[in-house]
Amino acid sequence: MKRCLLATAALLACLSASAQEKEKELYIRGAFNGWGTDNALSHKGKGVYEADILVSPGNHAFKVGSRDWADEWVADTSKSVTVAPGASYPLATQPGPEDYLFVRQTGTYRFTVDASNPAAPKLRVVRLETPQAAAAPDPHAGREAVAALTWPTWDGKQESARFSTPDAGAALRRYAHSTTLSLRDPGPQHSEYAEQAGLPRVRTGNLAFDALFALAGSEMRLDAVSQIRDGNYNGGAAIPCECFATGEKWHYVWTRDLSYAADLGLALLDPQRVRNSLEFKLSGWRKGLKIAPQVAGSPDGLQVVQDTGSGGSWPVSTDRVTWGFAAEEVLRTLPAAERAPFARRALQALSNTIENDRIAAFDASTGLYTGEQSFLDWRDQSYASWIPNELASMSTSKSLSTNVGHYKALSLASQLAREQGDDARTRRYAAWAAELVRAINTQLWLSDAGMYSSLTAGHLDGAPLHKFDWLGQSLAIITGVASEEQARSILARYPHGPMGAPVIWPQQPGMPVYHNRALWPFVTAYGLRAAIHAKNVAVADAAYDSLLRGAALNMSNMENLEWLSGQPLLLDERNPNLIGPVINSRRQLWSVGAYLGMVVGELFGVSVQDDGVLLQPFVTAKLRREMFGASNDIALHELRLQGKRIDVRLRLPAVDTEDGYYTVDRILVNGQESSKRIPLASLKDNNQVEIVLGRLQHGQQEIRRVKDDPYATAGPTFAPREPAIAGLERHANGNMLRIAPAGDEGAVRYNVYRDGKLAASGLQAGSWTDRGASPFACYAVEAQSLAGGNRSHHSIPRCIDRGIEVPVTDRRAQSNVKLSAPTARFDAPRLEGWGQPGDRFAVERIAVPAAGRYAVQVRYHNSANQVNLGISGGVKWLAVKDARGRIVAQGVVQLPHAPLAKANTPSVYSTPLRATLSAGRYRIEMSDFYNMSYLDSNSSFSAAGGATGPSNRFDIYGVRLLRVE
Repeated sequence: MKRCLLATAALLACLSASAQEKEKELYIRGAFNGWGTDNALSHKGKGVYEADILVSPGNHAFKVGSRDWADEWVADTSKSVTVAPGASYPLATQPGPEDYLFVRQTGTYRFTVDASNPAAPKLRVVRLETPQAAAAPDPHAGREAVAALTWPTWDGKQESARFSTPDAGAALRRYAHSTTLSLRDPGPQHSEYAEQAGLPRVRTGNLAFDALFALAGSEMRLDAVSQIRDGNYNGGAAIPCECFATGEKWHYVWTRDLSYAADLGLALLDPQRVRNSLEFKLSGWRKGLKIAPQVAGSPDGLQVVQDTGSGGSWPVSTDRVTWGFAAEEVLRTLPAAERAPFARRALQALSNTIENDRIAAFDASTGLYTGEQSFLDWRDQSYASWIPNELASMSTSKSLSTNVGHYKALSLASQLAREQGDDARTRRYAAWAAELVRAINTQLWLSDAGMYSSLTAGHLDGAPLHKFDWLGQSLAIITGVASEEQARSILARYPHGPMGAPVIWPQQPGMPVYHNRALWPFVTAYGLRAAIHAKNVAVADAAYDSLLRGAALNMSNMENLEWLSGQPLLLDERNPNLIGPVINSRRQLWSVGAYLGMVVGELFGVSVQDDGVLLQPFVTAKLRREMFGASNDIALHELRLQGKRIDVRLRLPAVDTEDGYYTVDRILVNGQESSKRIPLASLKDNNQVEIVLGRLQHGQQEIRRVKDDPYATAGPTFAPREPAIAGLERHANGNMLRIAPAGDEGAVRYNVYRDGKLAASGLQAGSWTDRGASPFACYAVEAQSLAGGNRSHHSIPRCIDRGIEVPVTDRRAQSNVKLSAPTARFDAPRLEGWGQPGDRFAVERIAVPAAGRYAVQVRYHNSANQVNLGISGGVKWLAVKDARGRIVAQGVVQLPHAPLAKANTPSVYSTPLRATLSAGRYRIEMSDFYNMSYLDSNSSFSAAGGATGPSNRFDIYGVRLLRVE
């Protein structure tokens, strides 16, 4: 009998006729299986369903969910529940927070859903008794070629990895690999893999180093698939694609993951598969759609896809432009016959993407693009605690990493336009790129920190925050956005723990490990590139060590690790809600790309440029001593580029006790003296490259070292919690605000920002008066640690002006959609589900009493999907017209997904349209623009905006005009 569908609507029928076939199933989906569909609930009879799952230690979030998340069952819709093994919990058959299972030791757990009473299903989880496993055999027994790598742990112990091969002299070796580290996922403490035909291999005299490069190559091949799948697409069925999947637990192609992985190393080794994957992330319009006239680009709409995510995807997030990093590398590595058609398609897609991002996500007042930080897409982890409830403010923030991505897209598009004889677009995009560099350095560089701010606050504030991320800093350095002086400053000042650089600094209090309190190998690899760019030896050595350690001890290139301990899972029994990384996958694609790129691109120094092959190895004295001390040379064999084979041999100087890096003394290509740049046309079918390294250069040695207890929940590596403005009033002598304490009162002081500029610093909680300030000012407050100076996120901003509010019940509001009456969940009248392309909404005769600058917003609620999912964020065109019907302001406004409550769901405000208005009467009109659901690639998406058609709909409550100047 096939498993039954446990969908809420069909549950009774399923149970009364259990042999009846259904279209869907329910699964146990959680952090232990990548939130995937590997663990289906199997019907055992009488309405009882079970799934037995091998679970490793951790505090694992999970839900009962269908393949497409259309059905979701949790123990409590208002809060997370930690289930106790053996206890029974009633399930609500509707969405809610994740439930948790705390596991101390790896074991098999039986998840049972008892739906014998369809109206009241129950969940029970028990640990199954398992027989004690026999001692595992030594995988290295009987082998003469054995090597080991050992590292100290944060708590004074040691962890080691061992490597061996039975065939040290073989052209393609096989390796055994074991570790003493407690692995993240259940399984043996050893593995075997082999060097892959068609991929390069290394011979360094260090068996462990050779093996780890082979491990990355074998994992690259495992991620190379003929079909991909995701529960949210194509009904969960396989989609044919000769592509790169994202990792062991992530079976789809995601734009940013693929792009960074390709840029770091994969494009050099398998450009055709990367190209296929990049093509998969392009899409045009769905057939039959009428596209709004304000939308830019070619009629087919071909553009880069922004994946599902925060607030309903683009333009809440705009880092789809990272596609340009990968496209640039592929264009350098593809043969000429294949490059030309891809170059034409890349320019069209980039141009359409750039032009529409310019309309929907560019802030002319700052010169920066808006949108979520690149890859840091779990809002709670790296944003203020109030942001998940106010995603419009995240939409209007500007981030360093995403803006550098826009710079890359603009630069590449300009180059391609020049190649294709399009002078207008060449100049246009080159000018925009140059202007963006100036804006990044004007708006985001913090002189007091000597680094770039990771992000600004959103609208009504806009100040650059004293928050820092390693990816953004590194990308700014390697793209040339940062000057050489800025690069040196960043590398000297960004903190490094004993295991490497954290993704963000400082850490967020009260958040588990994932982006927060974590290091990610692919980010570390970009840090390595940045360090080599500026010749910072200390930072480069830290990156080399971090990447080697992570792969060796985990026997895989992991998604992420806790940053102070290097653990794939830091089990904190005192604070189970802080355990993490909460999700972690082996052979994560960008980690694999990072490791391969570290060896080929950084150590051996081989990269492909537009004018040929560049040879620029970076061998530090520490690597020479500790990894290659037994060798006089190291070799990279069978690197293939456009059908040509390249073998590279590095001749090493004598071991040196001092730190630094070795300069290149001379380069021989096929026995002839050569410069570091080799034209592709000069390469033979087989090429022997010899690079002789010479004298030791000390380079830059500055690095900021920090230490802390990995189990600490506050202290020098953390930021304070953000405060709140408890009150704001206009008085005769100025504006008075009341600062509500953020906690740890004796250890922090408060800084006040007025309209994004620092107005006061070093304040204590309580009242403060801004004397002589504007009656239209907006304020935000941050907390700053007295001990280390770390700063919090800003409070939610508050403005003196209360605004002009016009609800939809007002006679001046007009729409073809009829008003919906209040309900328990929505306690005010609203235009429900407004936003079909032909829908109309306007508010006329709005009296503006005085001239000034106004923020025009729509009051709305969007419950098309959860705040972290979907493609159905509201994206509309707003126009303000004067009494004569002339447009005085127009542009895109965003209405992202918002939290849904059981009762009295609050409405929220859209992103603002800025308008300079004179006194008089005005009309506001809203019409269609587009979101990612308009793209053909999302036509099989399971939730709103997918198979049932585009979704750009939400409930409208009214409009507001807030005076801000």
